Amino acid sequence: MFRFFESRIDPFPATEPEAPPKTLLGFVAHYTRPVWPWLITLSVLTAILSVFEVVFLGFLGTLVDWLAAADRETLFEEHGAGLIAMAAFILIGFPLLVLFNSLITHQTIFGNFPMLARWLTHRYVLDQSMSFFQDEFAGRVSQKVMQTALAVRETVMKVLDIFVYVAVYFVGALVLVGGAEPFLMIPLVMWLAGYIWLLVHFIPRLRDISMKQADARAEMTGRVVDSYTNIQTIKLFAHARREEGYAREAMSGFMGTVYKQMRLVTGLYTLLQTLNAVLLVAVTASTIIAWQMGLVGLGVVAVAVAIVMRIRAMSDWILWETAGLFEAVGTIQDGINTIAQEQAIRDVPDAKPLAVSQGAIRFDNIAFHYGKESGVIEGLNLDIAPGEKVGLVGRSGVGKSTLVNLLLRFYELEGGRIIIDGQDISQVTQDSLRRQIGMVTQDTSLLHRSIRDNIAYGSADADDAAVMEAARRAQADAFIPDLSDIDGRTGYDAHVGERGVKLSGGQRQRIAIARILLKDAPILVLDEATSALDSEVEAAIQDQLYQLMEGKTVIAIAHRLSTIAMLDRLVVMEGGRIIEQGSHDALLAQDGVYAQLWKRQSGGFLNVDADWTVAAK
Repeated sequence: MFRFFESRIDPFPATEPEAPPKTLLGFVAHYTRPVWPWLITLSVLTAILSVFEVVFLGFLGTLVDWLAAADRETLFEEHGAGLIAMAAFILIGFPLLVLFNSLITHQTIFGNFPMLARWLTHRYVLDQSMSFFQDEFAGRVSQKVMQTALAVRETVMKVLDIFVYVAVYFVGALVLVGGAEPFLMIPLVMWLAGYIWLLVHFIPRLRDISMKQADARAEMTGRVVDSYTNIQTIKLFAHARREEGYAREAMSGFMGTVYKQMRLVTGLYTLLQTLNAVLLVAVTASTIIAWQMGLVGLGVVAVAVAIVMRIRAMSDWILWETAGLFEAVGTIQDGINTIAQEQAIRDVPDAKPLAVSQGAIRFDNIAFHYGKESGVIEGLNLDIAPGEKVGLVGRSGVGKSTLVNLLLRFYELEGGRIIIDGQDISQVTQDSLRRQIGMVTQDTSLLHRSIRDNIAYGSADADDAAVMEAARRAQADAFIPDLSDIDGRTGYDAHVGERGVKLSGGQRQRIAIARILLKDAPILVLDEATSALDSEVEAAIQDQLYQLMEGKTVIAIAHRLSTIAMLDRLVVMEGGRIIEQGSHDALLAQDGVYAQLWKRQSGGFLNVDADWTVAAK
């Protein structure tokens, strides 16, 4: 039975996630669409239960009248059928309704609904561009994905609950009391007017402060996560106290919103309890006076007082539900600002997979400025033949890494085209493009998973034998058997910590190289791929990299010119343009910028500031 109701909603639909609307109602409706049939069913059941409560209170009044007027000897003869019917419904019908209501609430909706929203938002956010993640804290984004999903569920369910209870219960109570004597409805109507005023006055203020609180909470979490993520840097610079101040600033901002919120809560709660006390006195006095005047029986007095007590309890519930509703609304509106951002880089309609048969690359008059008016890359043309090995040379900031990022389509070109084997990369799917390019960067980041998982990330079909062979070729098999983690996992099963923090820079680099060896893509990009390795390991891995380069088109970036001098062609960049190109020997023969750089190297490294300035003059 539980499994049946738990499987009514698929929390992980395979359909591609769509961009959510930026309006509150549109955003909520977008993630609620698959759940609506069950929400409507739940609302109907809630309405039935509310009607039953009102009917039961009415029956209590009738029972009091029966007991006041009936003879003890003949009570069951006269009213036994009614008593048995009500008892049967209370013992059988009511529990069944509650069971069905609970199964839909807790098994069908409660867990599946927010997970569905998380799944869709997570998949949508994963497809955001690199610039999106560079502008946000990872902890901030993840918290908004988690919080917003819960807030969507809370918003929808609270609205439905409040609407059903107010529409059914309060109206039923008015009918029940007014049916006995119309003027008894006056205290209830006046109380309702006062209650609505409280909601109108306080709830928008609670909503506004809740929005600020959600943003402050995300900021606080983002700063704490940022500190933990960069704990090595903090330790190296002995800035634990500085980080305390950085976190405390955000925490103090969050507490400021909490204090303002709690002041509103205290005022609201005090006024509500005063209003409820007035209602209790007014209704009790009115019904007693009506009974004294002979207008109503004792049953009406009992029912009216019972209804007031129920309304008092219900008013507290509705108030906090409404306050929680607007808090959830504030969280959603804050989440919309992040989650509903349009994806800067999207596949064009009917984009085809990239087919790489040779590996020819053409940068055709490309321009890119990171959104600025000028700079970085302007009017660059570069043709790379199939299987050609090209090295990019130049100081930091001249556009080498930007060129590679544009090839991977991490950013959209602002002018020109990049073509691979005759196919414009803006017209093919991003996934297929990146599957055809293997890249090893200087700043290697590993997943907080096992060594095996990190290496196998290069190929979804890789078995253990392939993983171990890639590790051997990358000279990583020497240290992997000695690895262990806090949970006792060893070797290839050991987890590497967040971003691979438990490994040394050289070990991370060798795992990254093993991953690329396993990927075996036809286009290879090396961005300071061996910079974190010592000379002995680098020499060993260089042989494997040379083997890996065979039959591939290669773009290599290195400040240590000796590591790329043997490539087919070297391209010297300055100011986003190509100023020299040719083989190592040809460039030395030209006695130009490259030749001057080669002469001025110290230990094989390019002095990216002073040497470049001298050479460029």
